[in-house]
Amino acid sequence: MTDRWLYVSPAGVRRRGWSDVMIRELLGLPDVQGRDPRRYAIMPLRLYLLARVEAVERTPEFVAASSSLAASGRSGAVGALAEGRRAAVLAAIRAEPLLVPRLPAAELERRAARHRRLMTACGAGGGGGGASPGAPARWQVGYLRQTLARYETLLDGLYGDTGRREAERLLRRRQYEAIAAAYPALAPECARRIALESR
Repeated sequence: MTDRWLYVSPAGVRRRGWSDVMIRELLGLPDVQGRDPRRYAIMPLRLYLLARVEAVERTPEFVAASSSLAASGRSGAVGALAEGRRAAVLAAIRAEPLLVPRLPAAELERRAARHRRLMTACGAGGGGGGASPGAPARWQVGYLRQTLARYETLLDGLYGDTGRREAERLLRRRQYEAIAAAYPALAPECARRIALESR
């Protein structure tokens, strides 16, 4: 078990003057998570390393959030933190290099067709359409976008609607632009998808 003097519970962090939003935005996930074997209730054990809490309390972000909380009330602090997080996520999405896998044309076609079959079998759709003239390009762009799904972790930390839609649109646009740059033959399909999502 952990040494309780080194850790503080969420309630203990709140007693130090933190709001729940400040805990979520500035501390993130607890350092220790699990179940407390000494309790019979089904209560999760969540603890933050006290040294980390104290270090964050010395940052300008914490000072700004706590002074905003005190000056304008809880709703003003929540809005300021949410806006700061939204701006940080958008900046990260703009700065992150998106690495599109480079495949020979035949291999890309094979993988895209397999991906479409799997998506259709799962009932998730297949990127649209049957065997129309533009279908292979749609399938390939759909497959390549799926390979870039790992970048969706950049959206972590955006809760509710606070900038989430804007960040998702920006990320999808960057994904399509990266695919078009890596595969110029797919640029028209990428442009079509960008135009559809811009409406």
